[in-house]
Amino acid sequence: MLNYQRYKRVPVINYPERQWPYKEIEKAPIWCSVDLRDGNQALIEPMVVEEKIEMFNLLVKLGFKEIEIGFPAASQIEFDFLRQLVERKLIPDDVVVQVLVQCREHLIKRTFEAIQGIKKAIVHIYNSTSTLQRDVVFHKSKEEIKEIAVEGTEMVKKYMDGFDGEVILEYSPESFTGTELDFALDICTAVQDTWGATPEKKIIINLPSTVEMTTPNVYADQIEWMDRHFKNRDSIILSVHPHNDRGTGIAATELALLAGADRVEGTLLGNGERTGNVDILTVAYNMFSQGINPELNLENIREIVDVCERCTKMEVEPRHPYAGKLVFTAFSGSHQDAINKGMQAMHERNQEHWEVPYLPIDPADIGRQYEPIVRINSQSGKGGVAFVMDTFYGFRLPKGMHKEFADVIQAISEKQGEVAPEQIMDEFKRNYSERKEPIHFRKCQITEAEDDTEFSTLAKVRYTDHGVEKVFEGVGNGPIDAVQKGLEKALGIEIRVLDYNEHALTSGSGAQAASYIHLLDVKSGRATYGVGISSNITRASIRGIFSAVNRLFY
Repeated sequence: MLNYQRYKRVPVINYPERQWPYKEIEKAPIWCSVDLRDGNQALIEPMVVEEKIEMFNLLVKLGFKEIEIGFPAASQIEFDFLRQLVERKLIPDDVVVQVLVQCREHLIKRTFEAIQGIKKAIVHIYNSTSTLQRDVVFHKSKEEIKEIAVEGTEMVKKYMDGFDGEVILEYSPESFTGTELDFALDICTAVQDTWGATPEKKIIINLPSTVEMTTPNVYADQIEWMDRHFKNRDSIILSVHPHNDRGTGIAATELALLAGADRVEGTLLGNGERTGNVDILTVAYNMFSQGINPELNLENIREIVDVCERCTKMEVEPRHPYAGKLVFTAFSGSHQDAINKGMQAMHERNQEHWEVPYLPIDPADIGRQYEPIVRINSQSGKGGVAFVMDTFYGFRLPKGMHKEFADVIQAISEKQGEVAPEQIMDEFKRNYSERKEPIHFRKCQITEAEDDTEFSTLAKVRYTDHGVEKVFEGVGNGPIDAVQKGLEKALGIEIRVLDYNEHALTSGSGAQAASYIHLLDVKSGRATYGVGISSNITRASIRGIFSAVNRLFY
């Protein structure tokens, strides 16, 4: 049995005046990517300079205006990367780079050496403030911890004197979620006052969930409490930096936005220490799915995944939201049927807004194709097979035919597992559209013959029976009826057409039509479908009859 008694519940704040549950996300926050810092430091094999440049260029292309590029005072590789960006003029004028540094003078001095030549930079200082770290790591009092932050701020101001660009200060009380709120407010306010923040010269106060410790609503309460207790709130950009230790980083971020956060730091696809940082893409796509402009260029998720996998040497999990290979795939038969009907309804109604069961967004909007939406296995149903035939190949099977053909495919899937669309089409041909033996239709001549009471259709049909060429004639009230009667007499059978459907397969002068004939063997009571394809609808119908006869009797 799990020894759960080793652990104690993280305390929550008593905050009944919370307002965030009554709010909605209405716009995108300021996004800051930390892929090149938090993300990179968590890699088994950190990125080399050229890989960092490729990642940086991707982030710029996606529309990030704030990018934390690393900890240039920590290593020569980090320093050189930043200098490469400067010297190769890779930083667009509208992009602000962010550098992380601890509140230590020699590191701050080195950081300012690294950012020389940059027009605008965010200098991000931090120190750990949590109860636990004050006790077991630093052995310092609250006042001593606060003094570290204040001194760090003063050192940034000192080295700004020799910097010819603009500096925005960001301060993070690391391990904020484990810090008493009144102390977190005290230390942030001390930094704010030391910096001299104003509405024109805002400071970024970043409140990280460095380790996710409890449910997302508690983080939202903490953010709202800080938001409402800051002095001179209009001088602060309130930022959050959630991690995903409990698997609720996305929810924590969204609730923090409801609680007053202006800015989000995270990574593409959630790379980062332990279980990762918050996945900015998922938060942004969630907004997109609600009709909110995420203010990032996210139309090509495949390109994003390709670059991230190449630079990080990590694969995206197949069911990762939006980006995984299987997230727009339905295996369940009932899901497949609902998707099929939803897509048809969208088309028929010419709807402005996307509404398809089980698909919160149109995969095509983010560069995905419809091809992987439905995959057929032993758990699939009739709707999924019909959807594949329609979406991939343009065959709109009659509803009555859905189960009949699905049974054919299910028998295969029970033996081999998943059945690819190409194999489904091959089986459709073998069982229906190319079911031409032993009774094979060759040619026909349709004429109108006048009898004593009305005009009737005369069908003269040339066919082969087990390879022997034969001819029959039939008279009826139309081509299908005439061929039916002629076949009955020629083969000694009794059949009845229960249903008939047709539609065009392609457009243009060479258009082809598909005809579906539902045929009953009167003696046995068995019924099946036949399918015929031709540029001539009459020939398509006759081929459909022959297809059904072959299925019923041979």
